[in-house]
Amino acid sequence: MMEQFSYINEEFYASQVSPEQTDLLLSEGWRHFGEHFYRYNLGYFKYDIRTVYALRVNLEKFSFSKKQRRVLRRNEDLRIVIRPIEVTAEKEALFERHKQRFEYGVPDSLYDFLSYEPATIPCEGLEVCAYREKQLLAAAFFDVGNESVSSVYAMFAPEETTRSLGILTMLLEIKYALEKGKKFYYHGYAYEGNSFYDYKKRFRGLESYDWISRWNDFREEESEFFTEI
Repeated sequence: MMEQFSYINEEFYASQVSPEQTDLLLSEGWRHFGEHFYRYNLGYFKYDIRTVYALRVNLEKFSFSKKQRRVLRRNEDLRIVIRPIEVTAEKEALFERHKQRFEYGVPDSLYDFLSYEPATIPCEGLEVCAYREKQLLAAAFFDVGNESVSSVYAMFAPEETTRSLGILTMLLEIKYALEKGKKFYYHGYAYEGNSFYDYKKRFRGLESYDWISRWNDFREEESEFFTEI
């Protein structure tokens, strides 16, 4: 007998959530852009309706793969800065270049993802920026809870393909979380089957939410792209 499927499509708005509330919301599959919090377990990808995976990395089970270490070494020449989020003209210019990568759902502005006070609203928000001398090559924004770090949005110079800058910023967020003694790194949703978001499935210690109450070790044996990065 098949289990009954329960469709989830929920949202709310909040201008302030505590670190403890941030942890709780993330643990129940919630994400947010600015003050808009949402969660859903079915989504459209191109012409399909797909199951949505809420993913996180259990940092007690995580270790860097050989490929991930190579990404870190390849970018050792860059200057890395972690600080409270601030939207600047430099970052907006990088965003305009980065968004040309997308064919579907092209965003209009950084404020599609961030509040107008992103360092504090709706929770503590930090950015990790990678510079080659004075040139900004990548920037990523993430939330900080008591026990968790959660990626919000990342952008990078599209011509720097050999650096794997999108993966680099995720690895730097994980390093920050490990250094601060956090338990979990939440890096968003991915779809069942193969999609643009498969890079999120390629981390050791990966878990997915069952959309009820439990996080389980992630397995997607049918995915052709389930290989570590």
